[in-house]
Amino acid sequence: AAILDACSRRVVGWALSQHIDTELCLTALDRAITDRQPGPGVIHHSDHGVQYASHRYVERLETIGAQSSMATIGNVYENALAESFFATLKREEVYLHDYQSFAAAEANLARFLDDVYNHKRLHSSLGYRPPSEFEALWRSERETDDFSEGWQTLPLVVVR
Repeated sequence: AAILDACSRRVVGWALSQHIDTELCLTALDRAITDRQPGPGVIHHSDHGVQYASHRYVERLETIGAQSSMATIGNVYENALAESFFATLKREEVYLHDYQSFAAAEANLARFLDDVYNHKRLHSSLGYRPPSEFEALWRSERETDDFSEGWQTLPLVVVR
């Protein structure tokens, strides 16, 4: 499971498990909440996976004051950001390695997501900048604006 910042494309929370369940998604969400500390009104967008509609997951979103948004069933374009991310993850990391253990897969994914995807990989939608550089630029441009607290008001997530 992965939580992406919809503005910067940065992976702000992720988790790996041998089961696709609510616990997996809650772990990714908790990591995103810890990383971003979003304020009330943050938008959480997902597909209609049962884990995102579970009572525990929805309750966690309500705890931080998040507005939940789910893609329309059958409309693949509404979750295109997450789908594109997972296609990139598979193409640039997963399919290139023959992981010998779950621990090895988790370690490689951690390295790829933090070192490569968030800090080195260029994104055309960000002006050919990595997410970390885009965020730094975004913040510096707003230091003199009325948006000094704006980072917490951006949409937090697109998940899958």
